[in-house]
Amino acid sequence: MGKMKMGPLPLLCPCPAVLVGANVDDKPNFALFANCGITSEQPPTISIGIRPDLYTLKGIRQNMAFSVNVPSTGMVRETDYCGQVSGAKSDKVRDCGFKVFYGKLGSAPLIEQCPINMECKVLHTVDLGSHYLVVGRIEETHVSEDCLTDGRPDIMKIKPIVVTMAPRGRYHTVSEAIAEVWRVGKELKAQK
Repeated sequence: MGKMKMGPLPLLCPCPAVLVGANVDDKPNFALFANCGITSEQPPTISIGIRPDLYTLKGIRQNMAFSVNVPSTGMVRETDYCGQVSGAKSDKVRDCGFKVFYGKLGSAPLIEQCPINMECKVLHTVDLGSHYLVVGRIEETHVSEDCLTDGRPDIMKIKPIVVTMAPRGRYHTVSEAIAEVWRVGKELKAQK
């Protein structure tokens, strides 16, 4: 199999489509991010890569808190809209019909329609060049009851949106399970 060198591209895919929330000048705002990931289990942390010119960063700095909201596939228009317009010029909450609530932190706006909401307190902000890496400690996670199976979050009920940028930018759904974690590899382990 041949390989083509493409240079140093960040081609980790797919990426989760999340709506990061922050109060900016006491007004809730949400922006679309795909540069997002879990960074630690203990303490539970999550990171986002954010351009320094984004309005949302202003709110994160003002409150040292933010939210990560996981939209379902039924919210793809609203999710895409939040990536196209600036909260400095638009009221995304009104435009998208978001029902906002606040949890434990009281300063990180959460979207009721999203099946998963994480309240985060800023631990670190690192200037990486084109983006800042913001690492937040997850202080509380909210999951819609209708997205649980046996009391645990069920990805097939959550129906998260994932993003791919190649060959062109598209939103996708998560489809079928192909194997069980920590089980399918046992076949190879048993051969040793």
